[in-house]
Amino acid sequence: MKVSPTRLCALLLLSAGLNIQAELRAPLQSEELTNGKRTLEPLAELQDQVMRSTALLIDKRNKPVATATWVGKEGYFITKASEVPRLEECTLKWGTTQNAKVREIRRDTTHDLVLAQAIQLSEVTAITFHPSKDLTFGQWIVAPGRGKDLKIGVVSAKRRAIKGLGAAIGIRMDDKSALVTTGVRIIGVAEDSPAAAAGLMPGDIMFELAGEKVHEFRRVNEIISKRQPGEEIEVKVKRNEQENRLQVRLASRTKVLSNWEGEDFANGGISIRTDNFAEVLQHDLPLNPVDMGGPLLDLNGNAIGINIARVDRITTFALPSEIFWPMIQEWIQADRHPPKALPVSSPSPKPPAQS
Repeated sequence: MKVSPTRLCALLLLSAGLNIQAELRAPLQSEELTNGKRTLEPLAELQDQVMRSTALLIDKRNKPVATATWVGKEGYFITKASEVPRLEECTLKWGTTQNAKVREIRRDTTHDLVLAQAIQLSEVTAITFHPSKDLTFGQWIVAPGRGKDLKIGVVSAKRRAIKGLGAAIGIRMDDKSALVTTGVRIIGVAEDSPAAAAGLMPGDIMFELAGEKVHEFRRVNEIISKRQPGEEIEVKVKRNEQENRLQVRLASRTKVLSNWEGEDFANGGISIRTDNFAEVLQHDLPLNPVDMGGPLLDLNGNAIGINIARVDRITTFALPSEIFWPMIQEWIQADRHPPKALPVSSPSPKPPAQS
């Protein structure tokens, strides 16, 4: 049977394609293509070290909210500030230790970090941070995930500053409705947004924000834009003639706008604050917002940064150690050696009365 030249070329191309596909197939099992057990076996010793140097912060609903990194053997730790606006309501889960209480020492909104101490915990395995300047694009790095195991990935972009676009709560407003005599009507609420988390709903009439009466949406935007993501503000609304008072935790405007329809919810979510950082290390480790506050390490076990923002399903930002480590060490020293109180001076004796 004769084969036409066109059909022969098609058969040859198909055959060549099959051979190329066979040659390019990765010589790995399916489980080895992910952050699975066999992939992480060579890192077992490093994983043990990292798990002893980190803990999980649990909120009052018994839900993990952030990762704590030990930075002083007396129980000092750092974490992502905007995820824990009321840190002292949280407890620490570390190894077999459950519900260790914490005290906040100092909060830095510029870098989105907070220093705290676990009460009645001592001799923890503290991390010392190392310079990150030698970290290169494509270099392998690791970080803890959910307090259970290590995640492995690579540096995926050059270090750089991340500009901030202000804060938002995730609502659309209409202040021109004839039905509203005072306040601003909410006509839309973004999925997985601060507004949704606080319980705001379309149809609510917002009449007070952060202690100020509001009558137009422009003023609402002005009040919110002056604050940092992670801050909490009080909102008063009317719903079915009932007045409600709600606490809303602000998020980065970039988070709210890029995730208005909740497209990242199924991917583990993104951090409440994702921008306005002086410098970041960008990587592709498969982490979640609860993993923020945990250390970023090279394969030699050197901590070179702190994970600070889960930005989208393939991007996480970490602060380089040079940005925060000198500041944290100063804070710890100041807390260990607070200024001594001056003695109360005795009143000067009165001169004898003159007769």
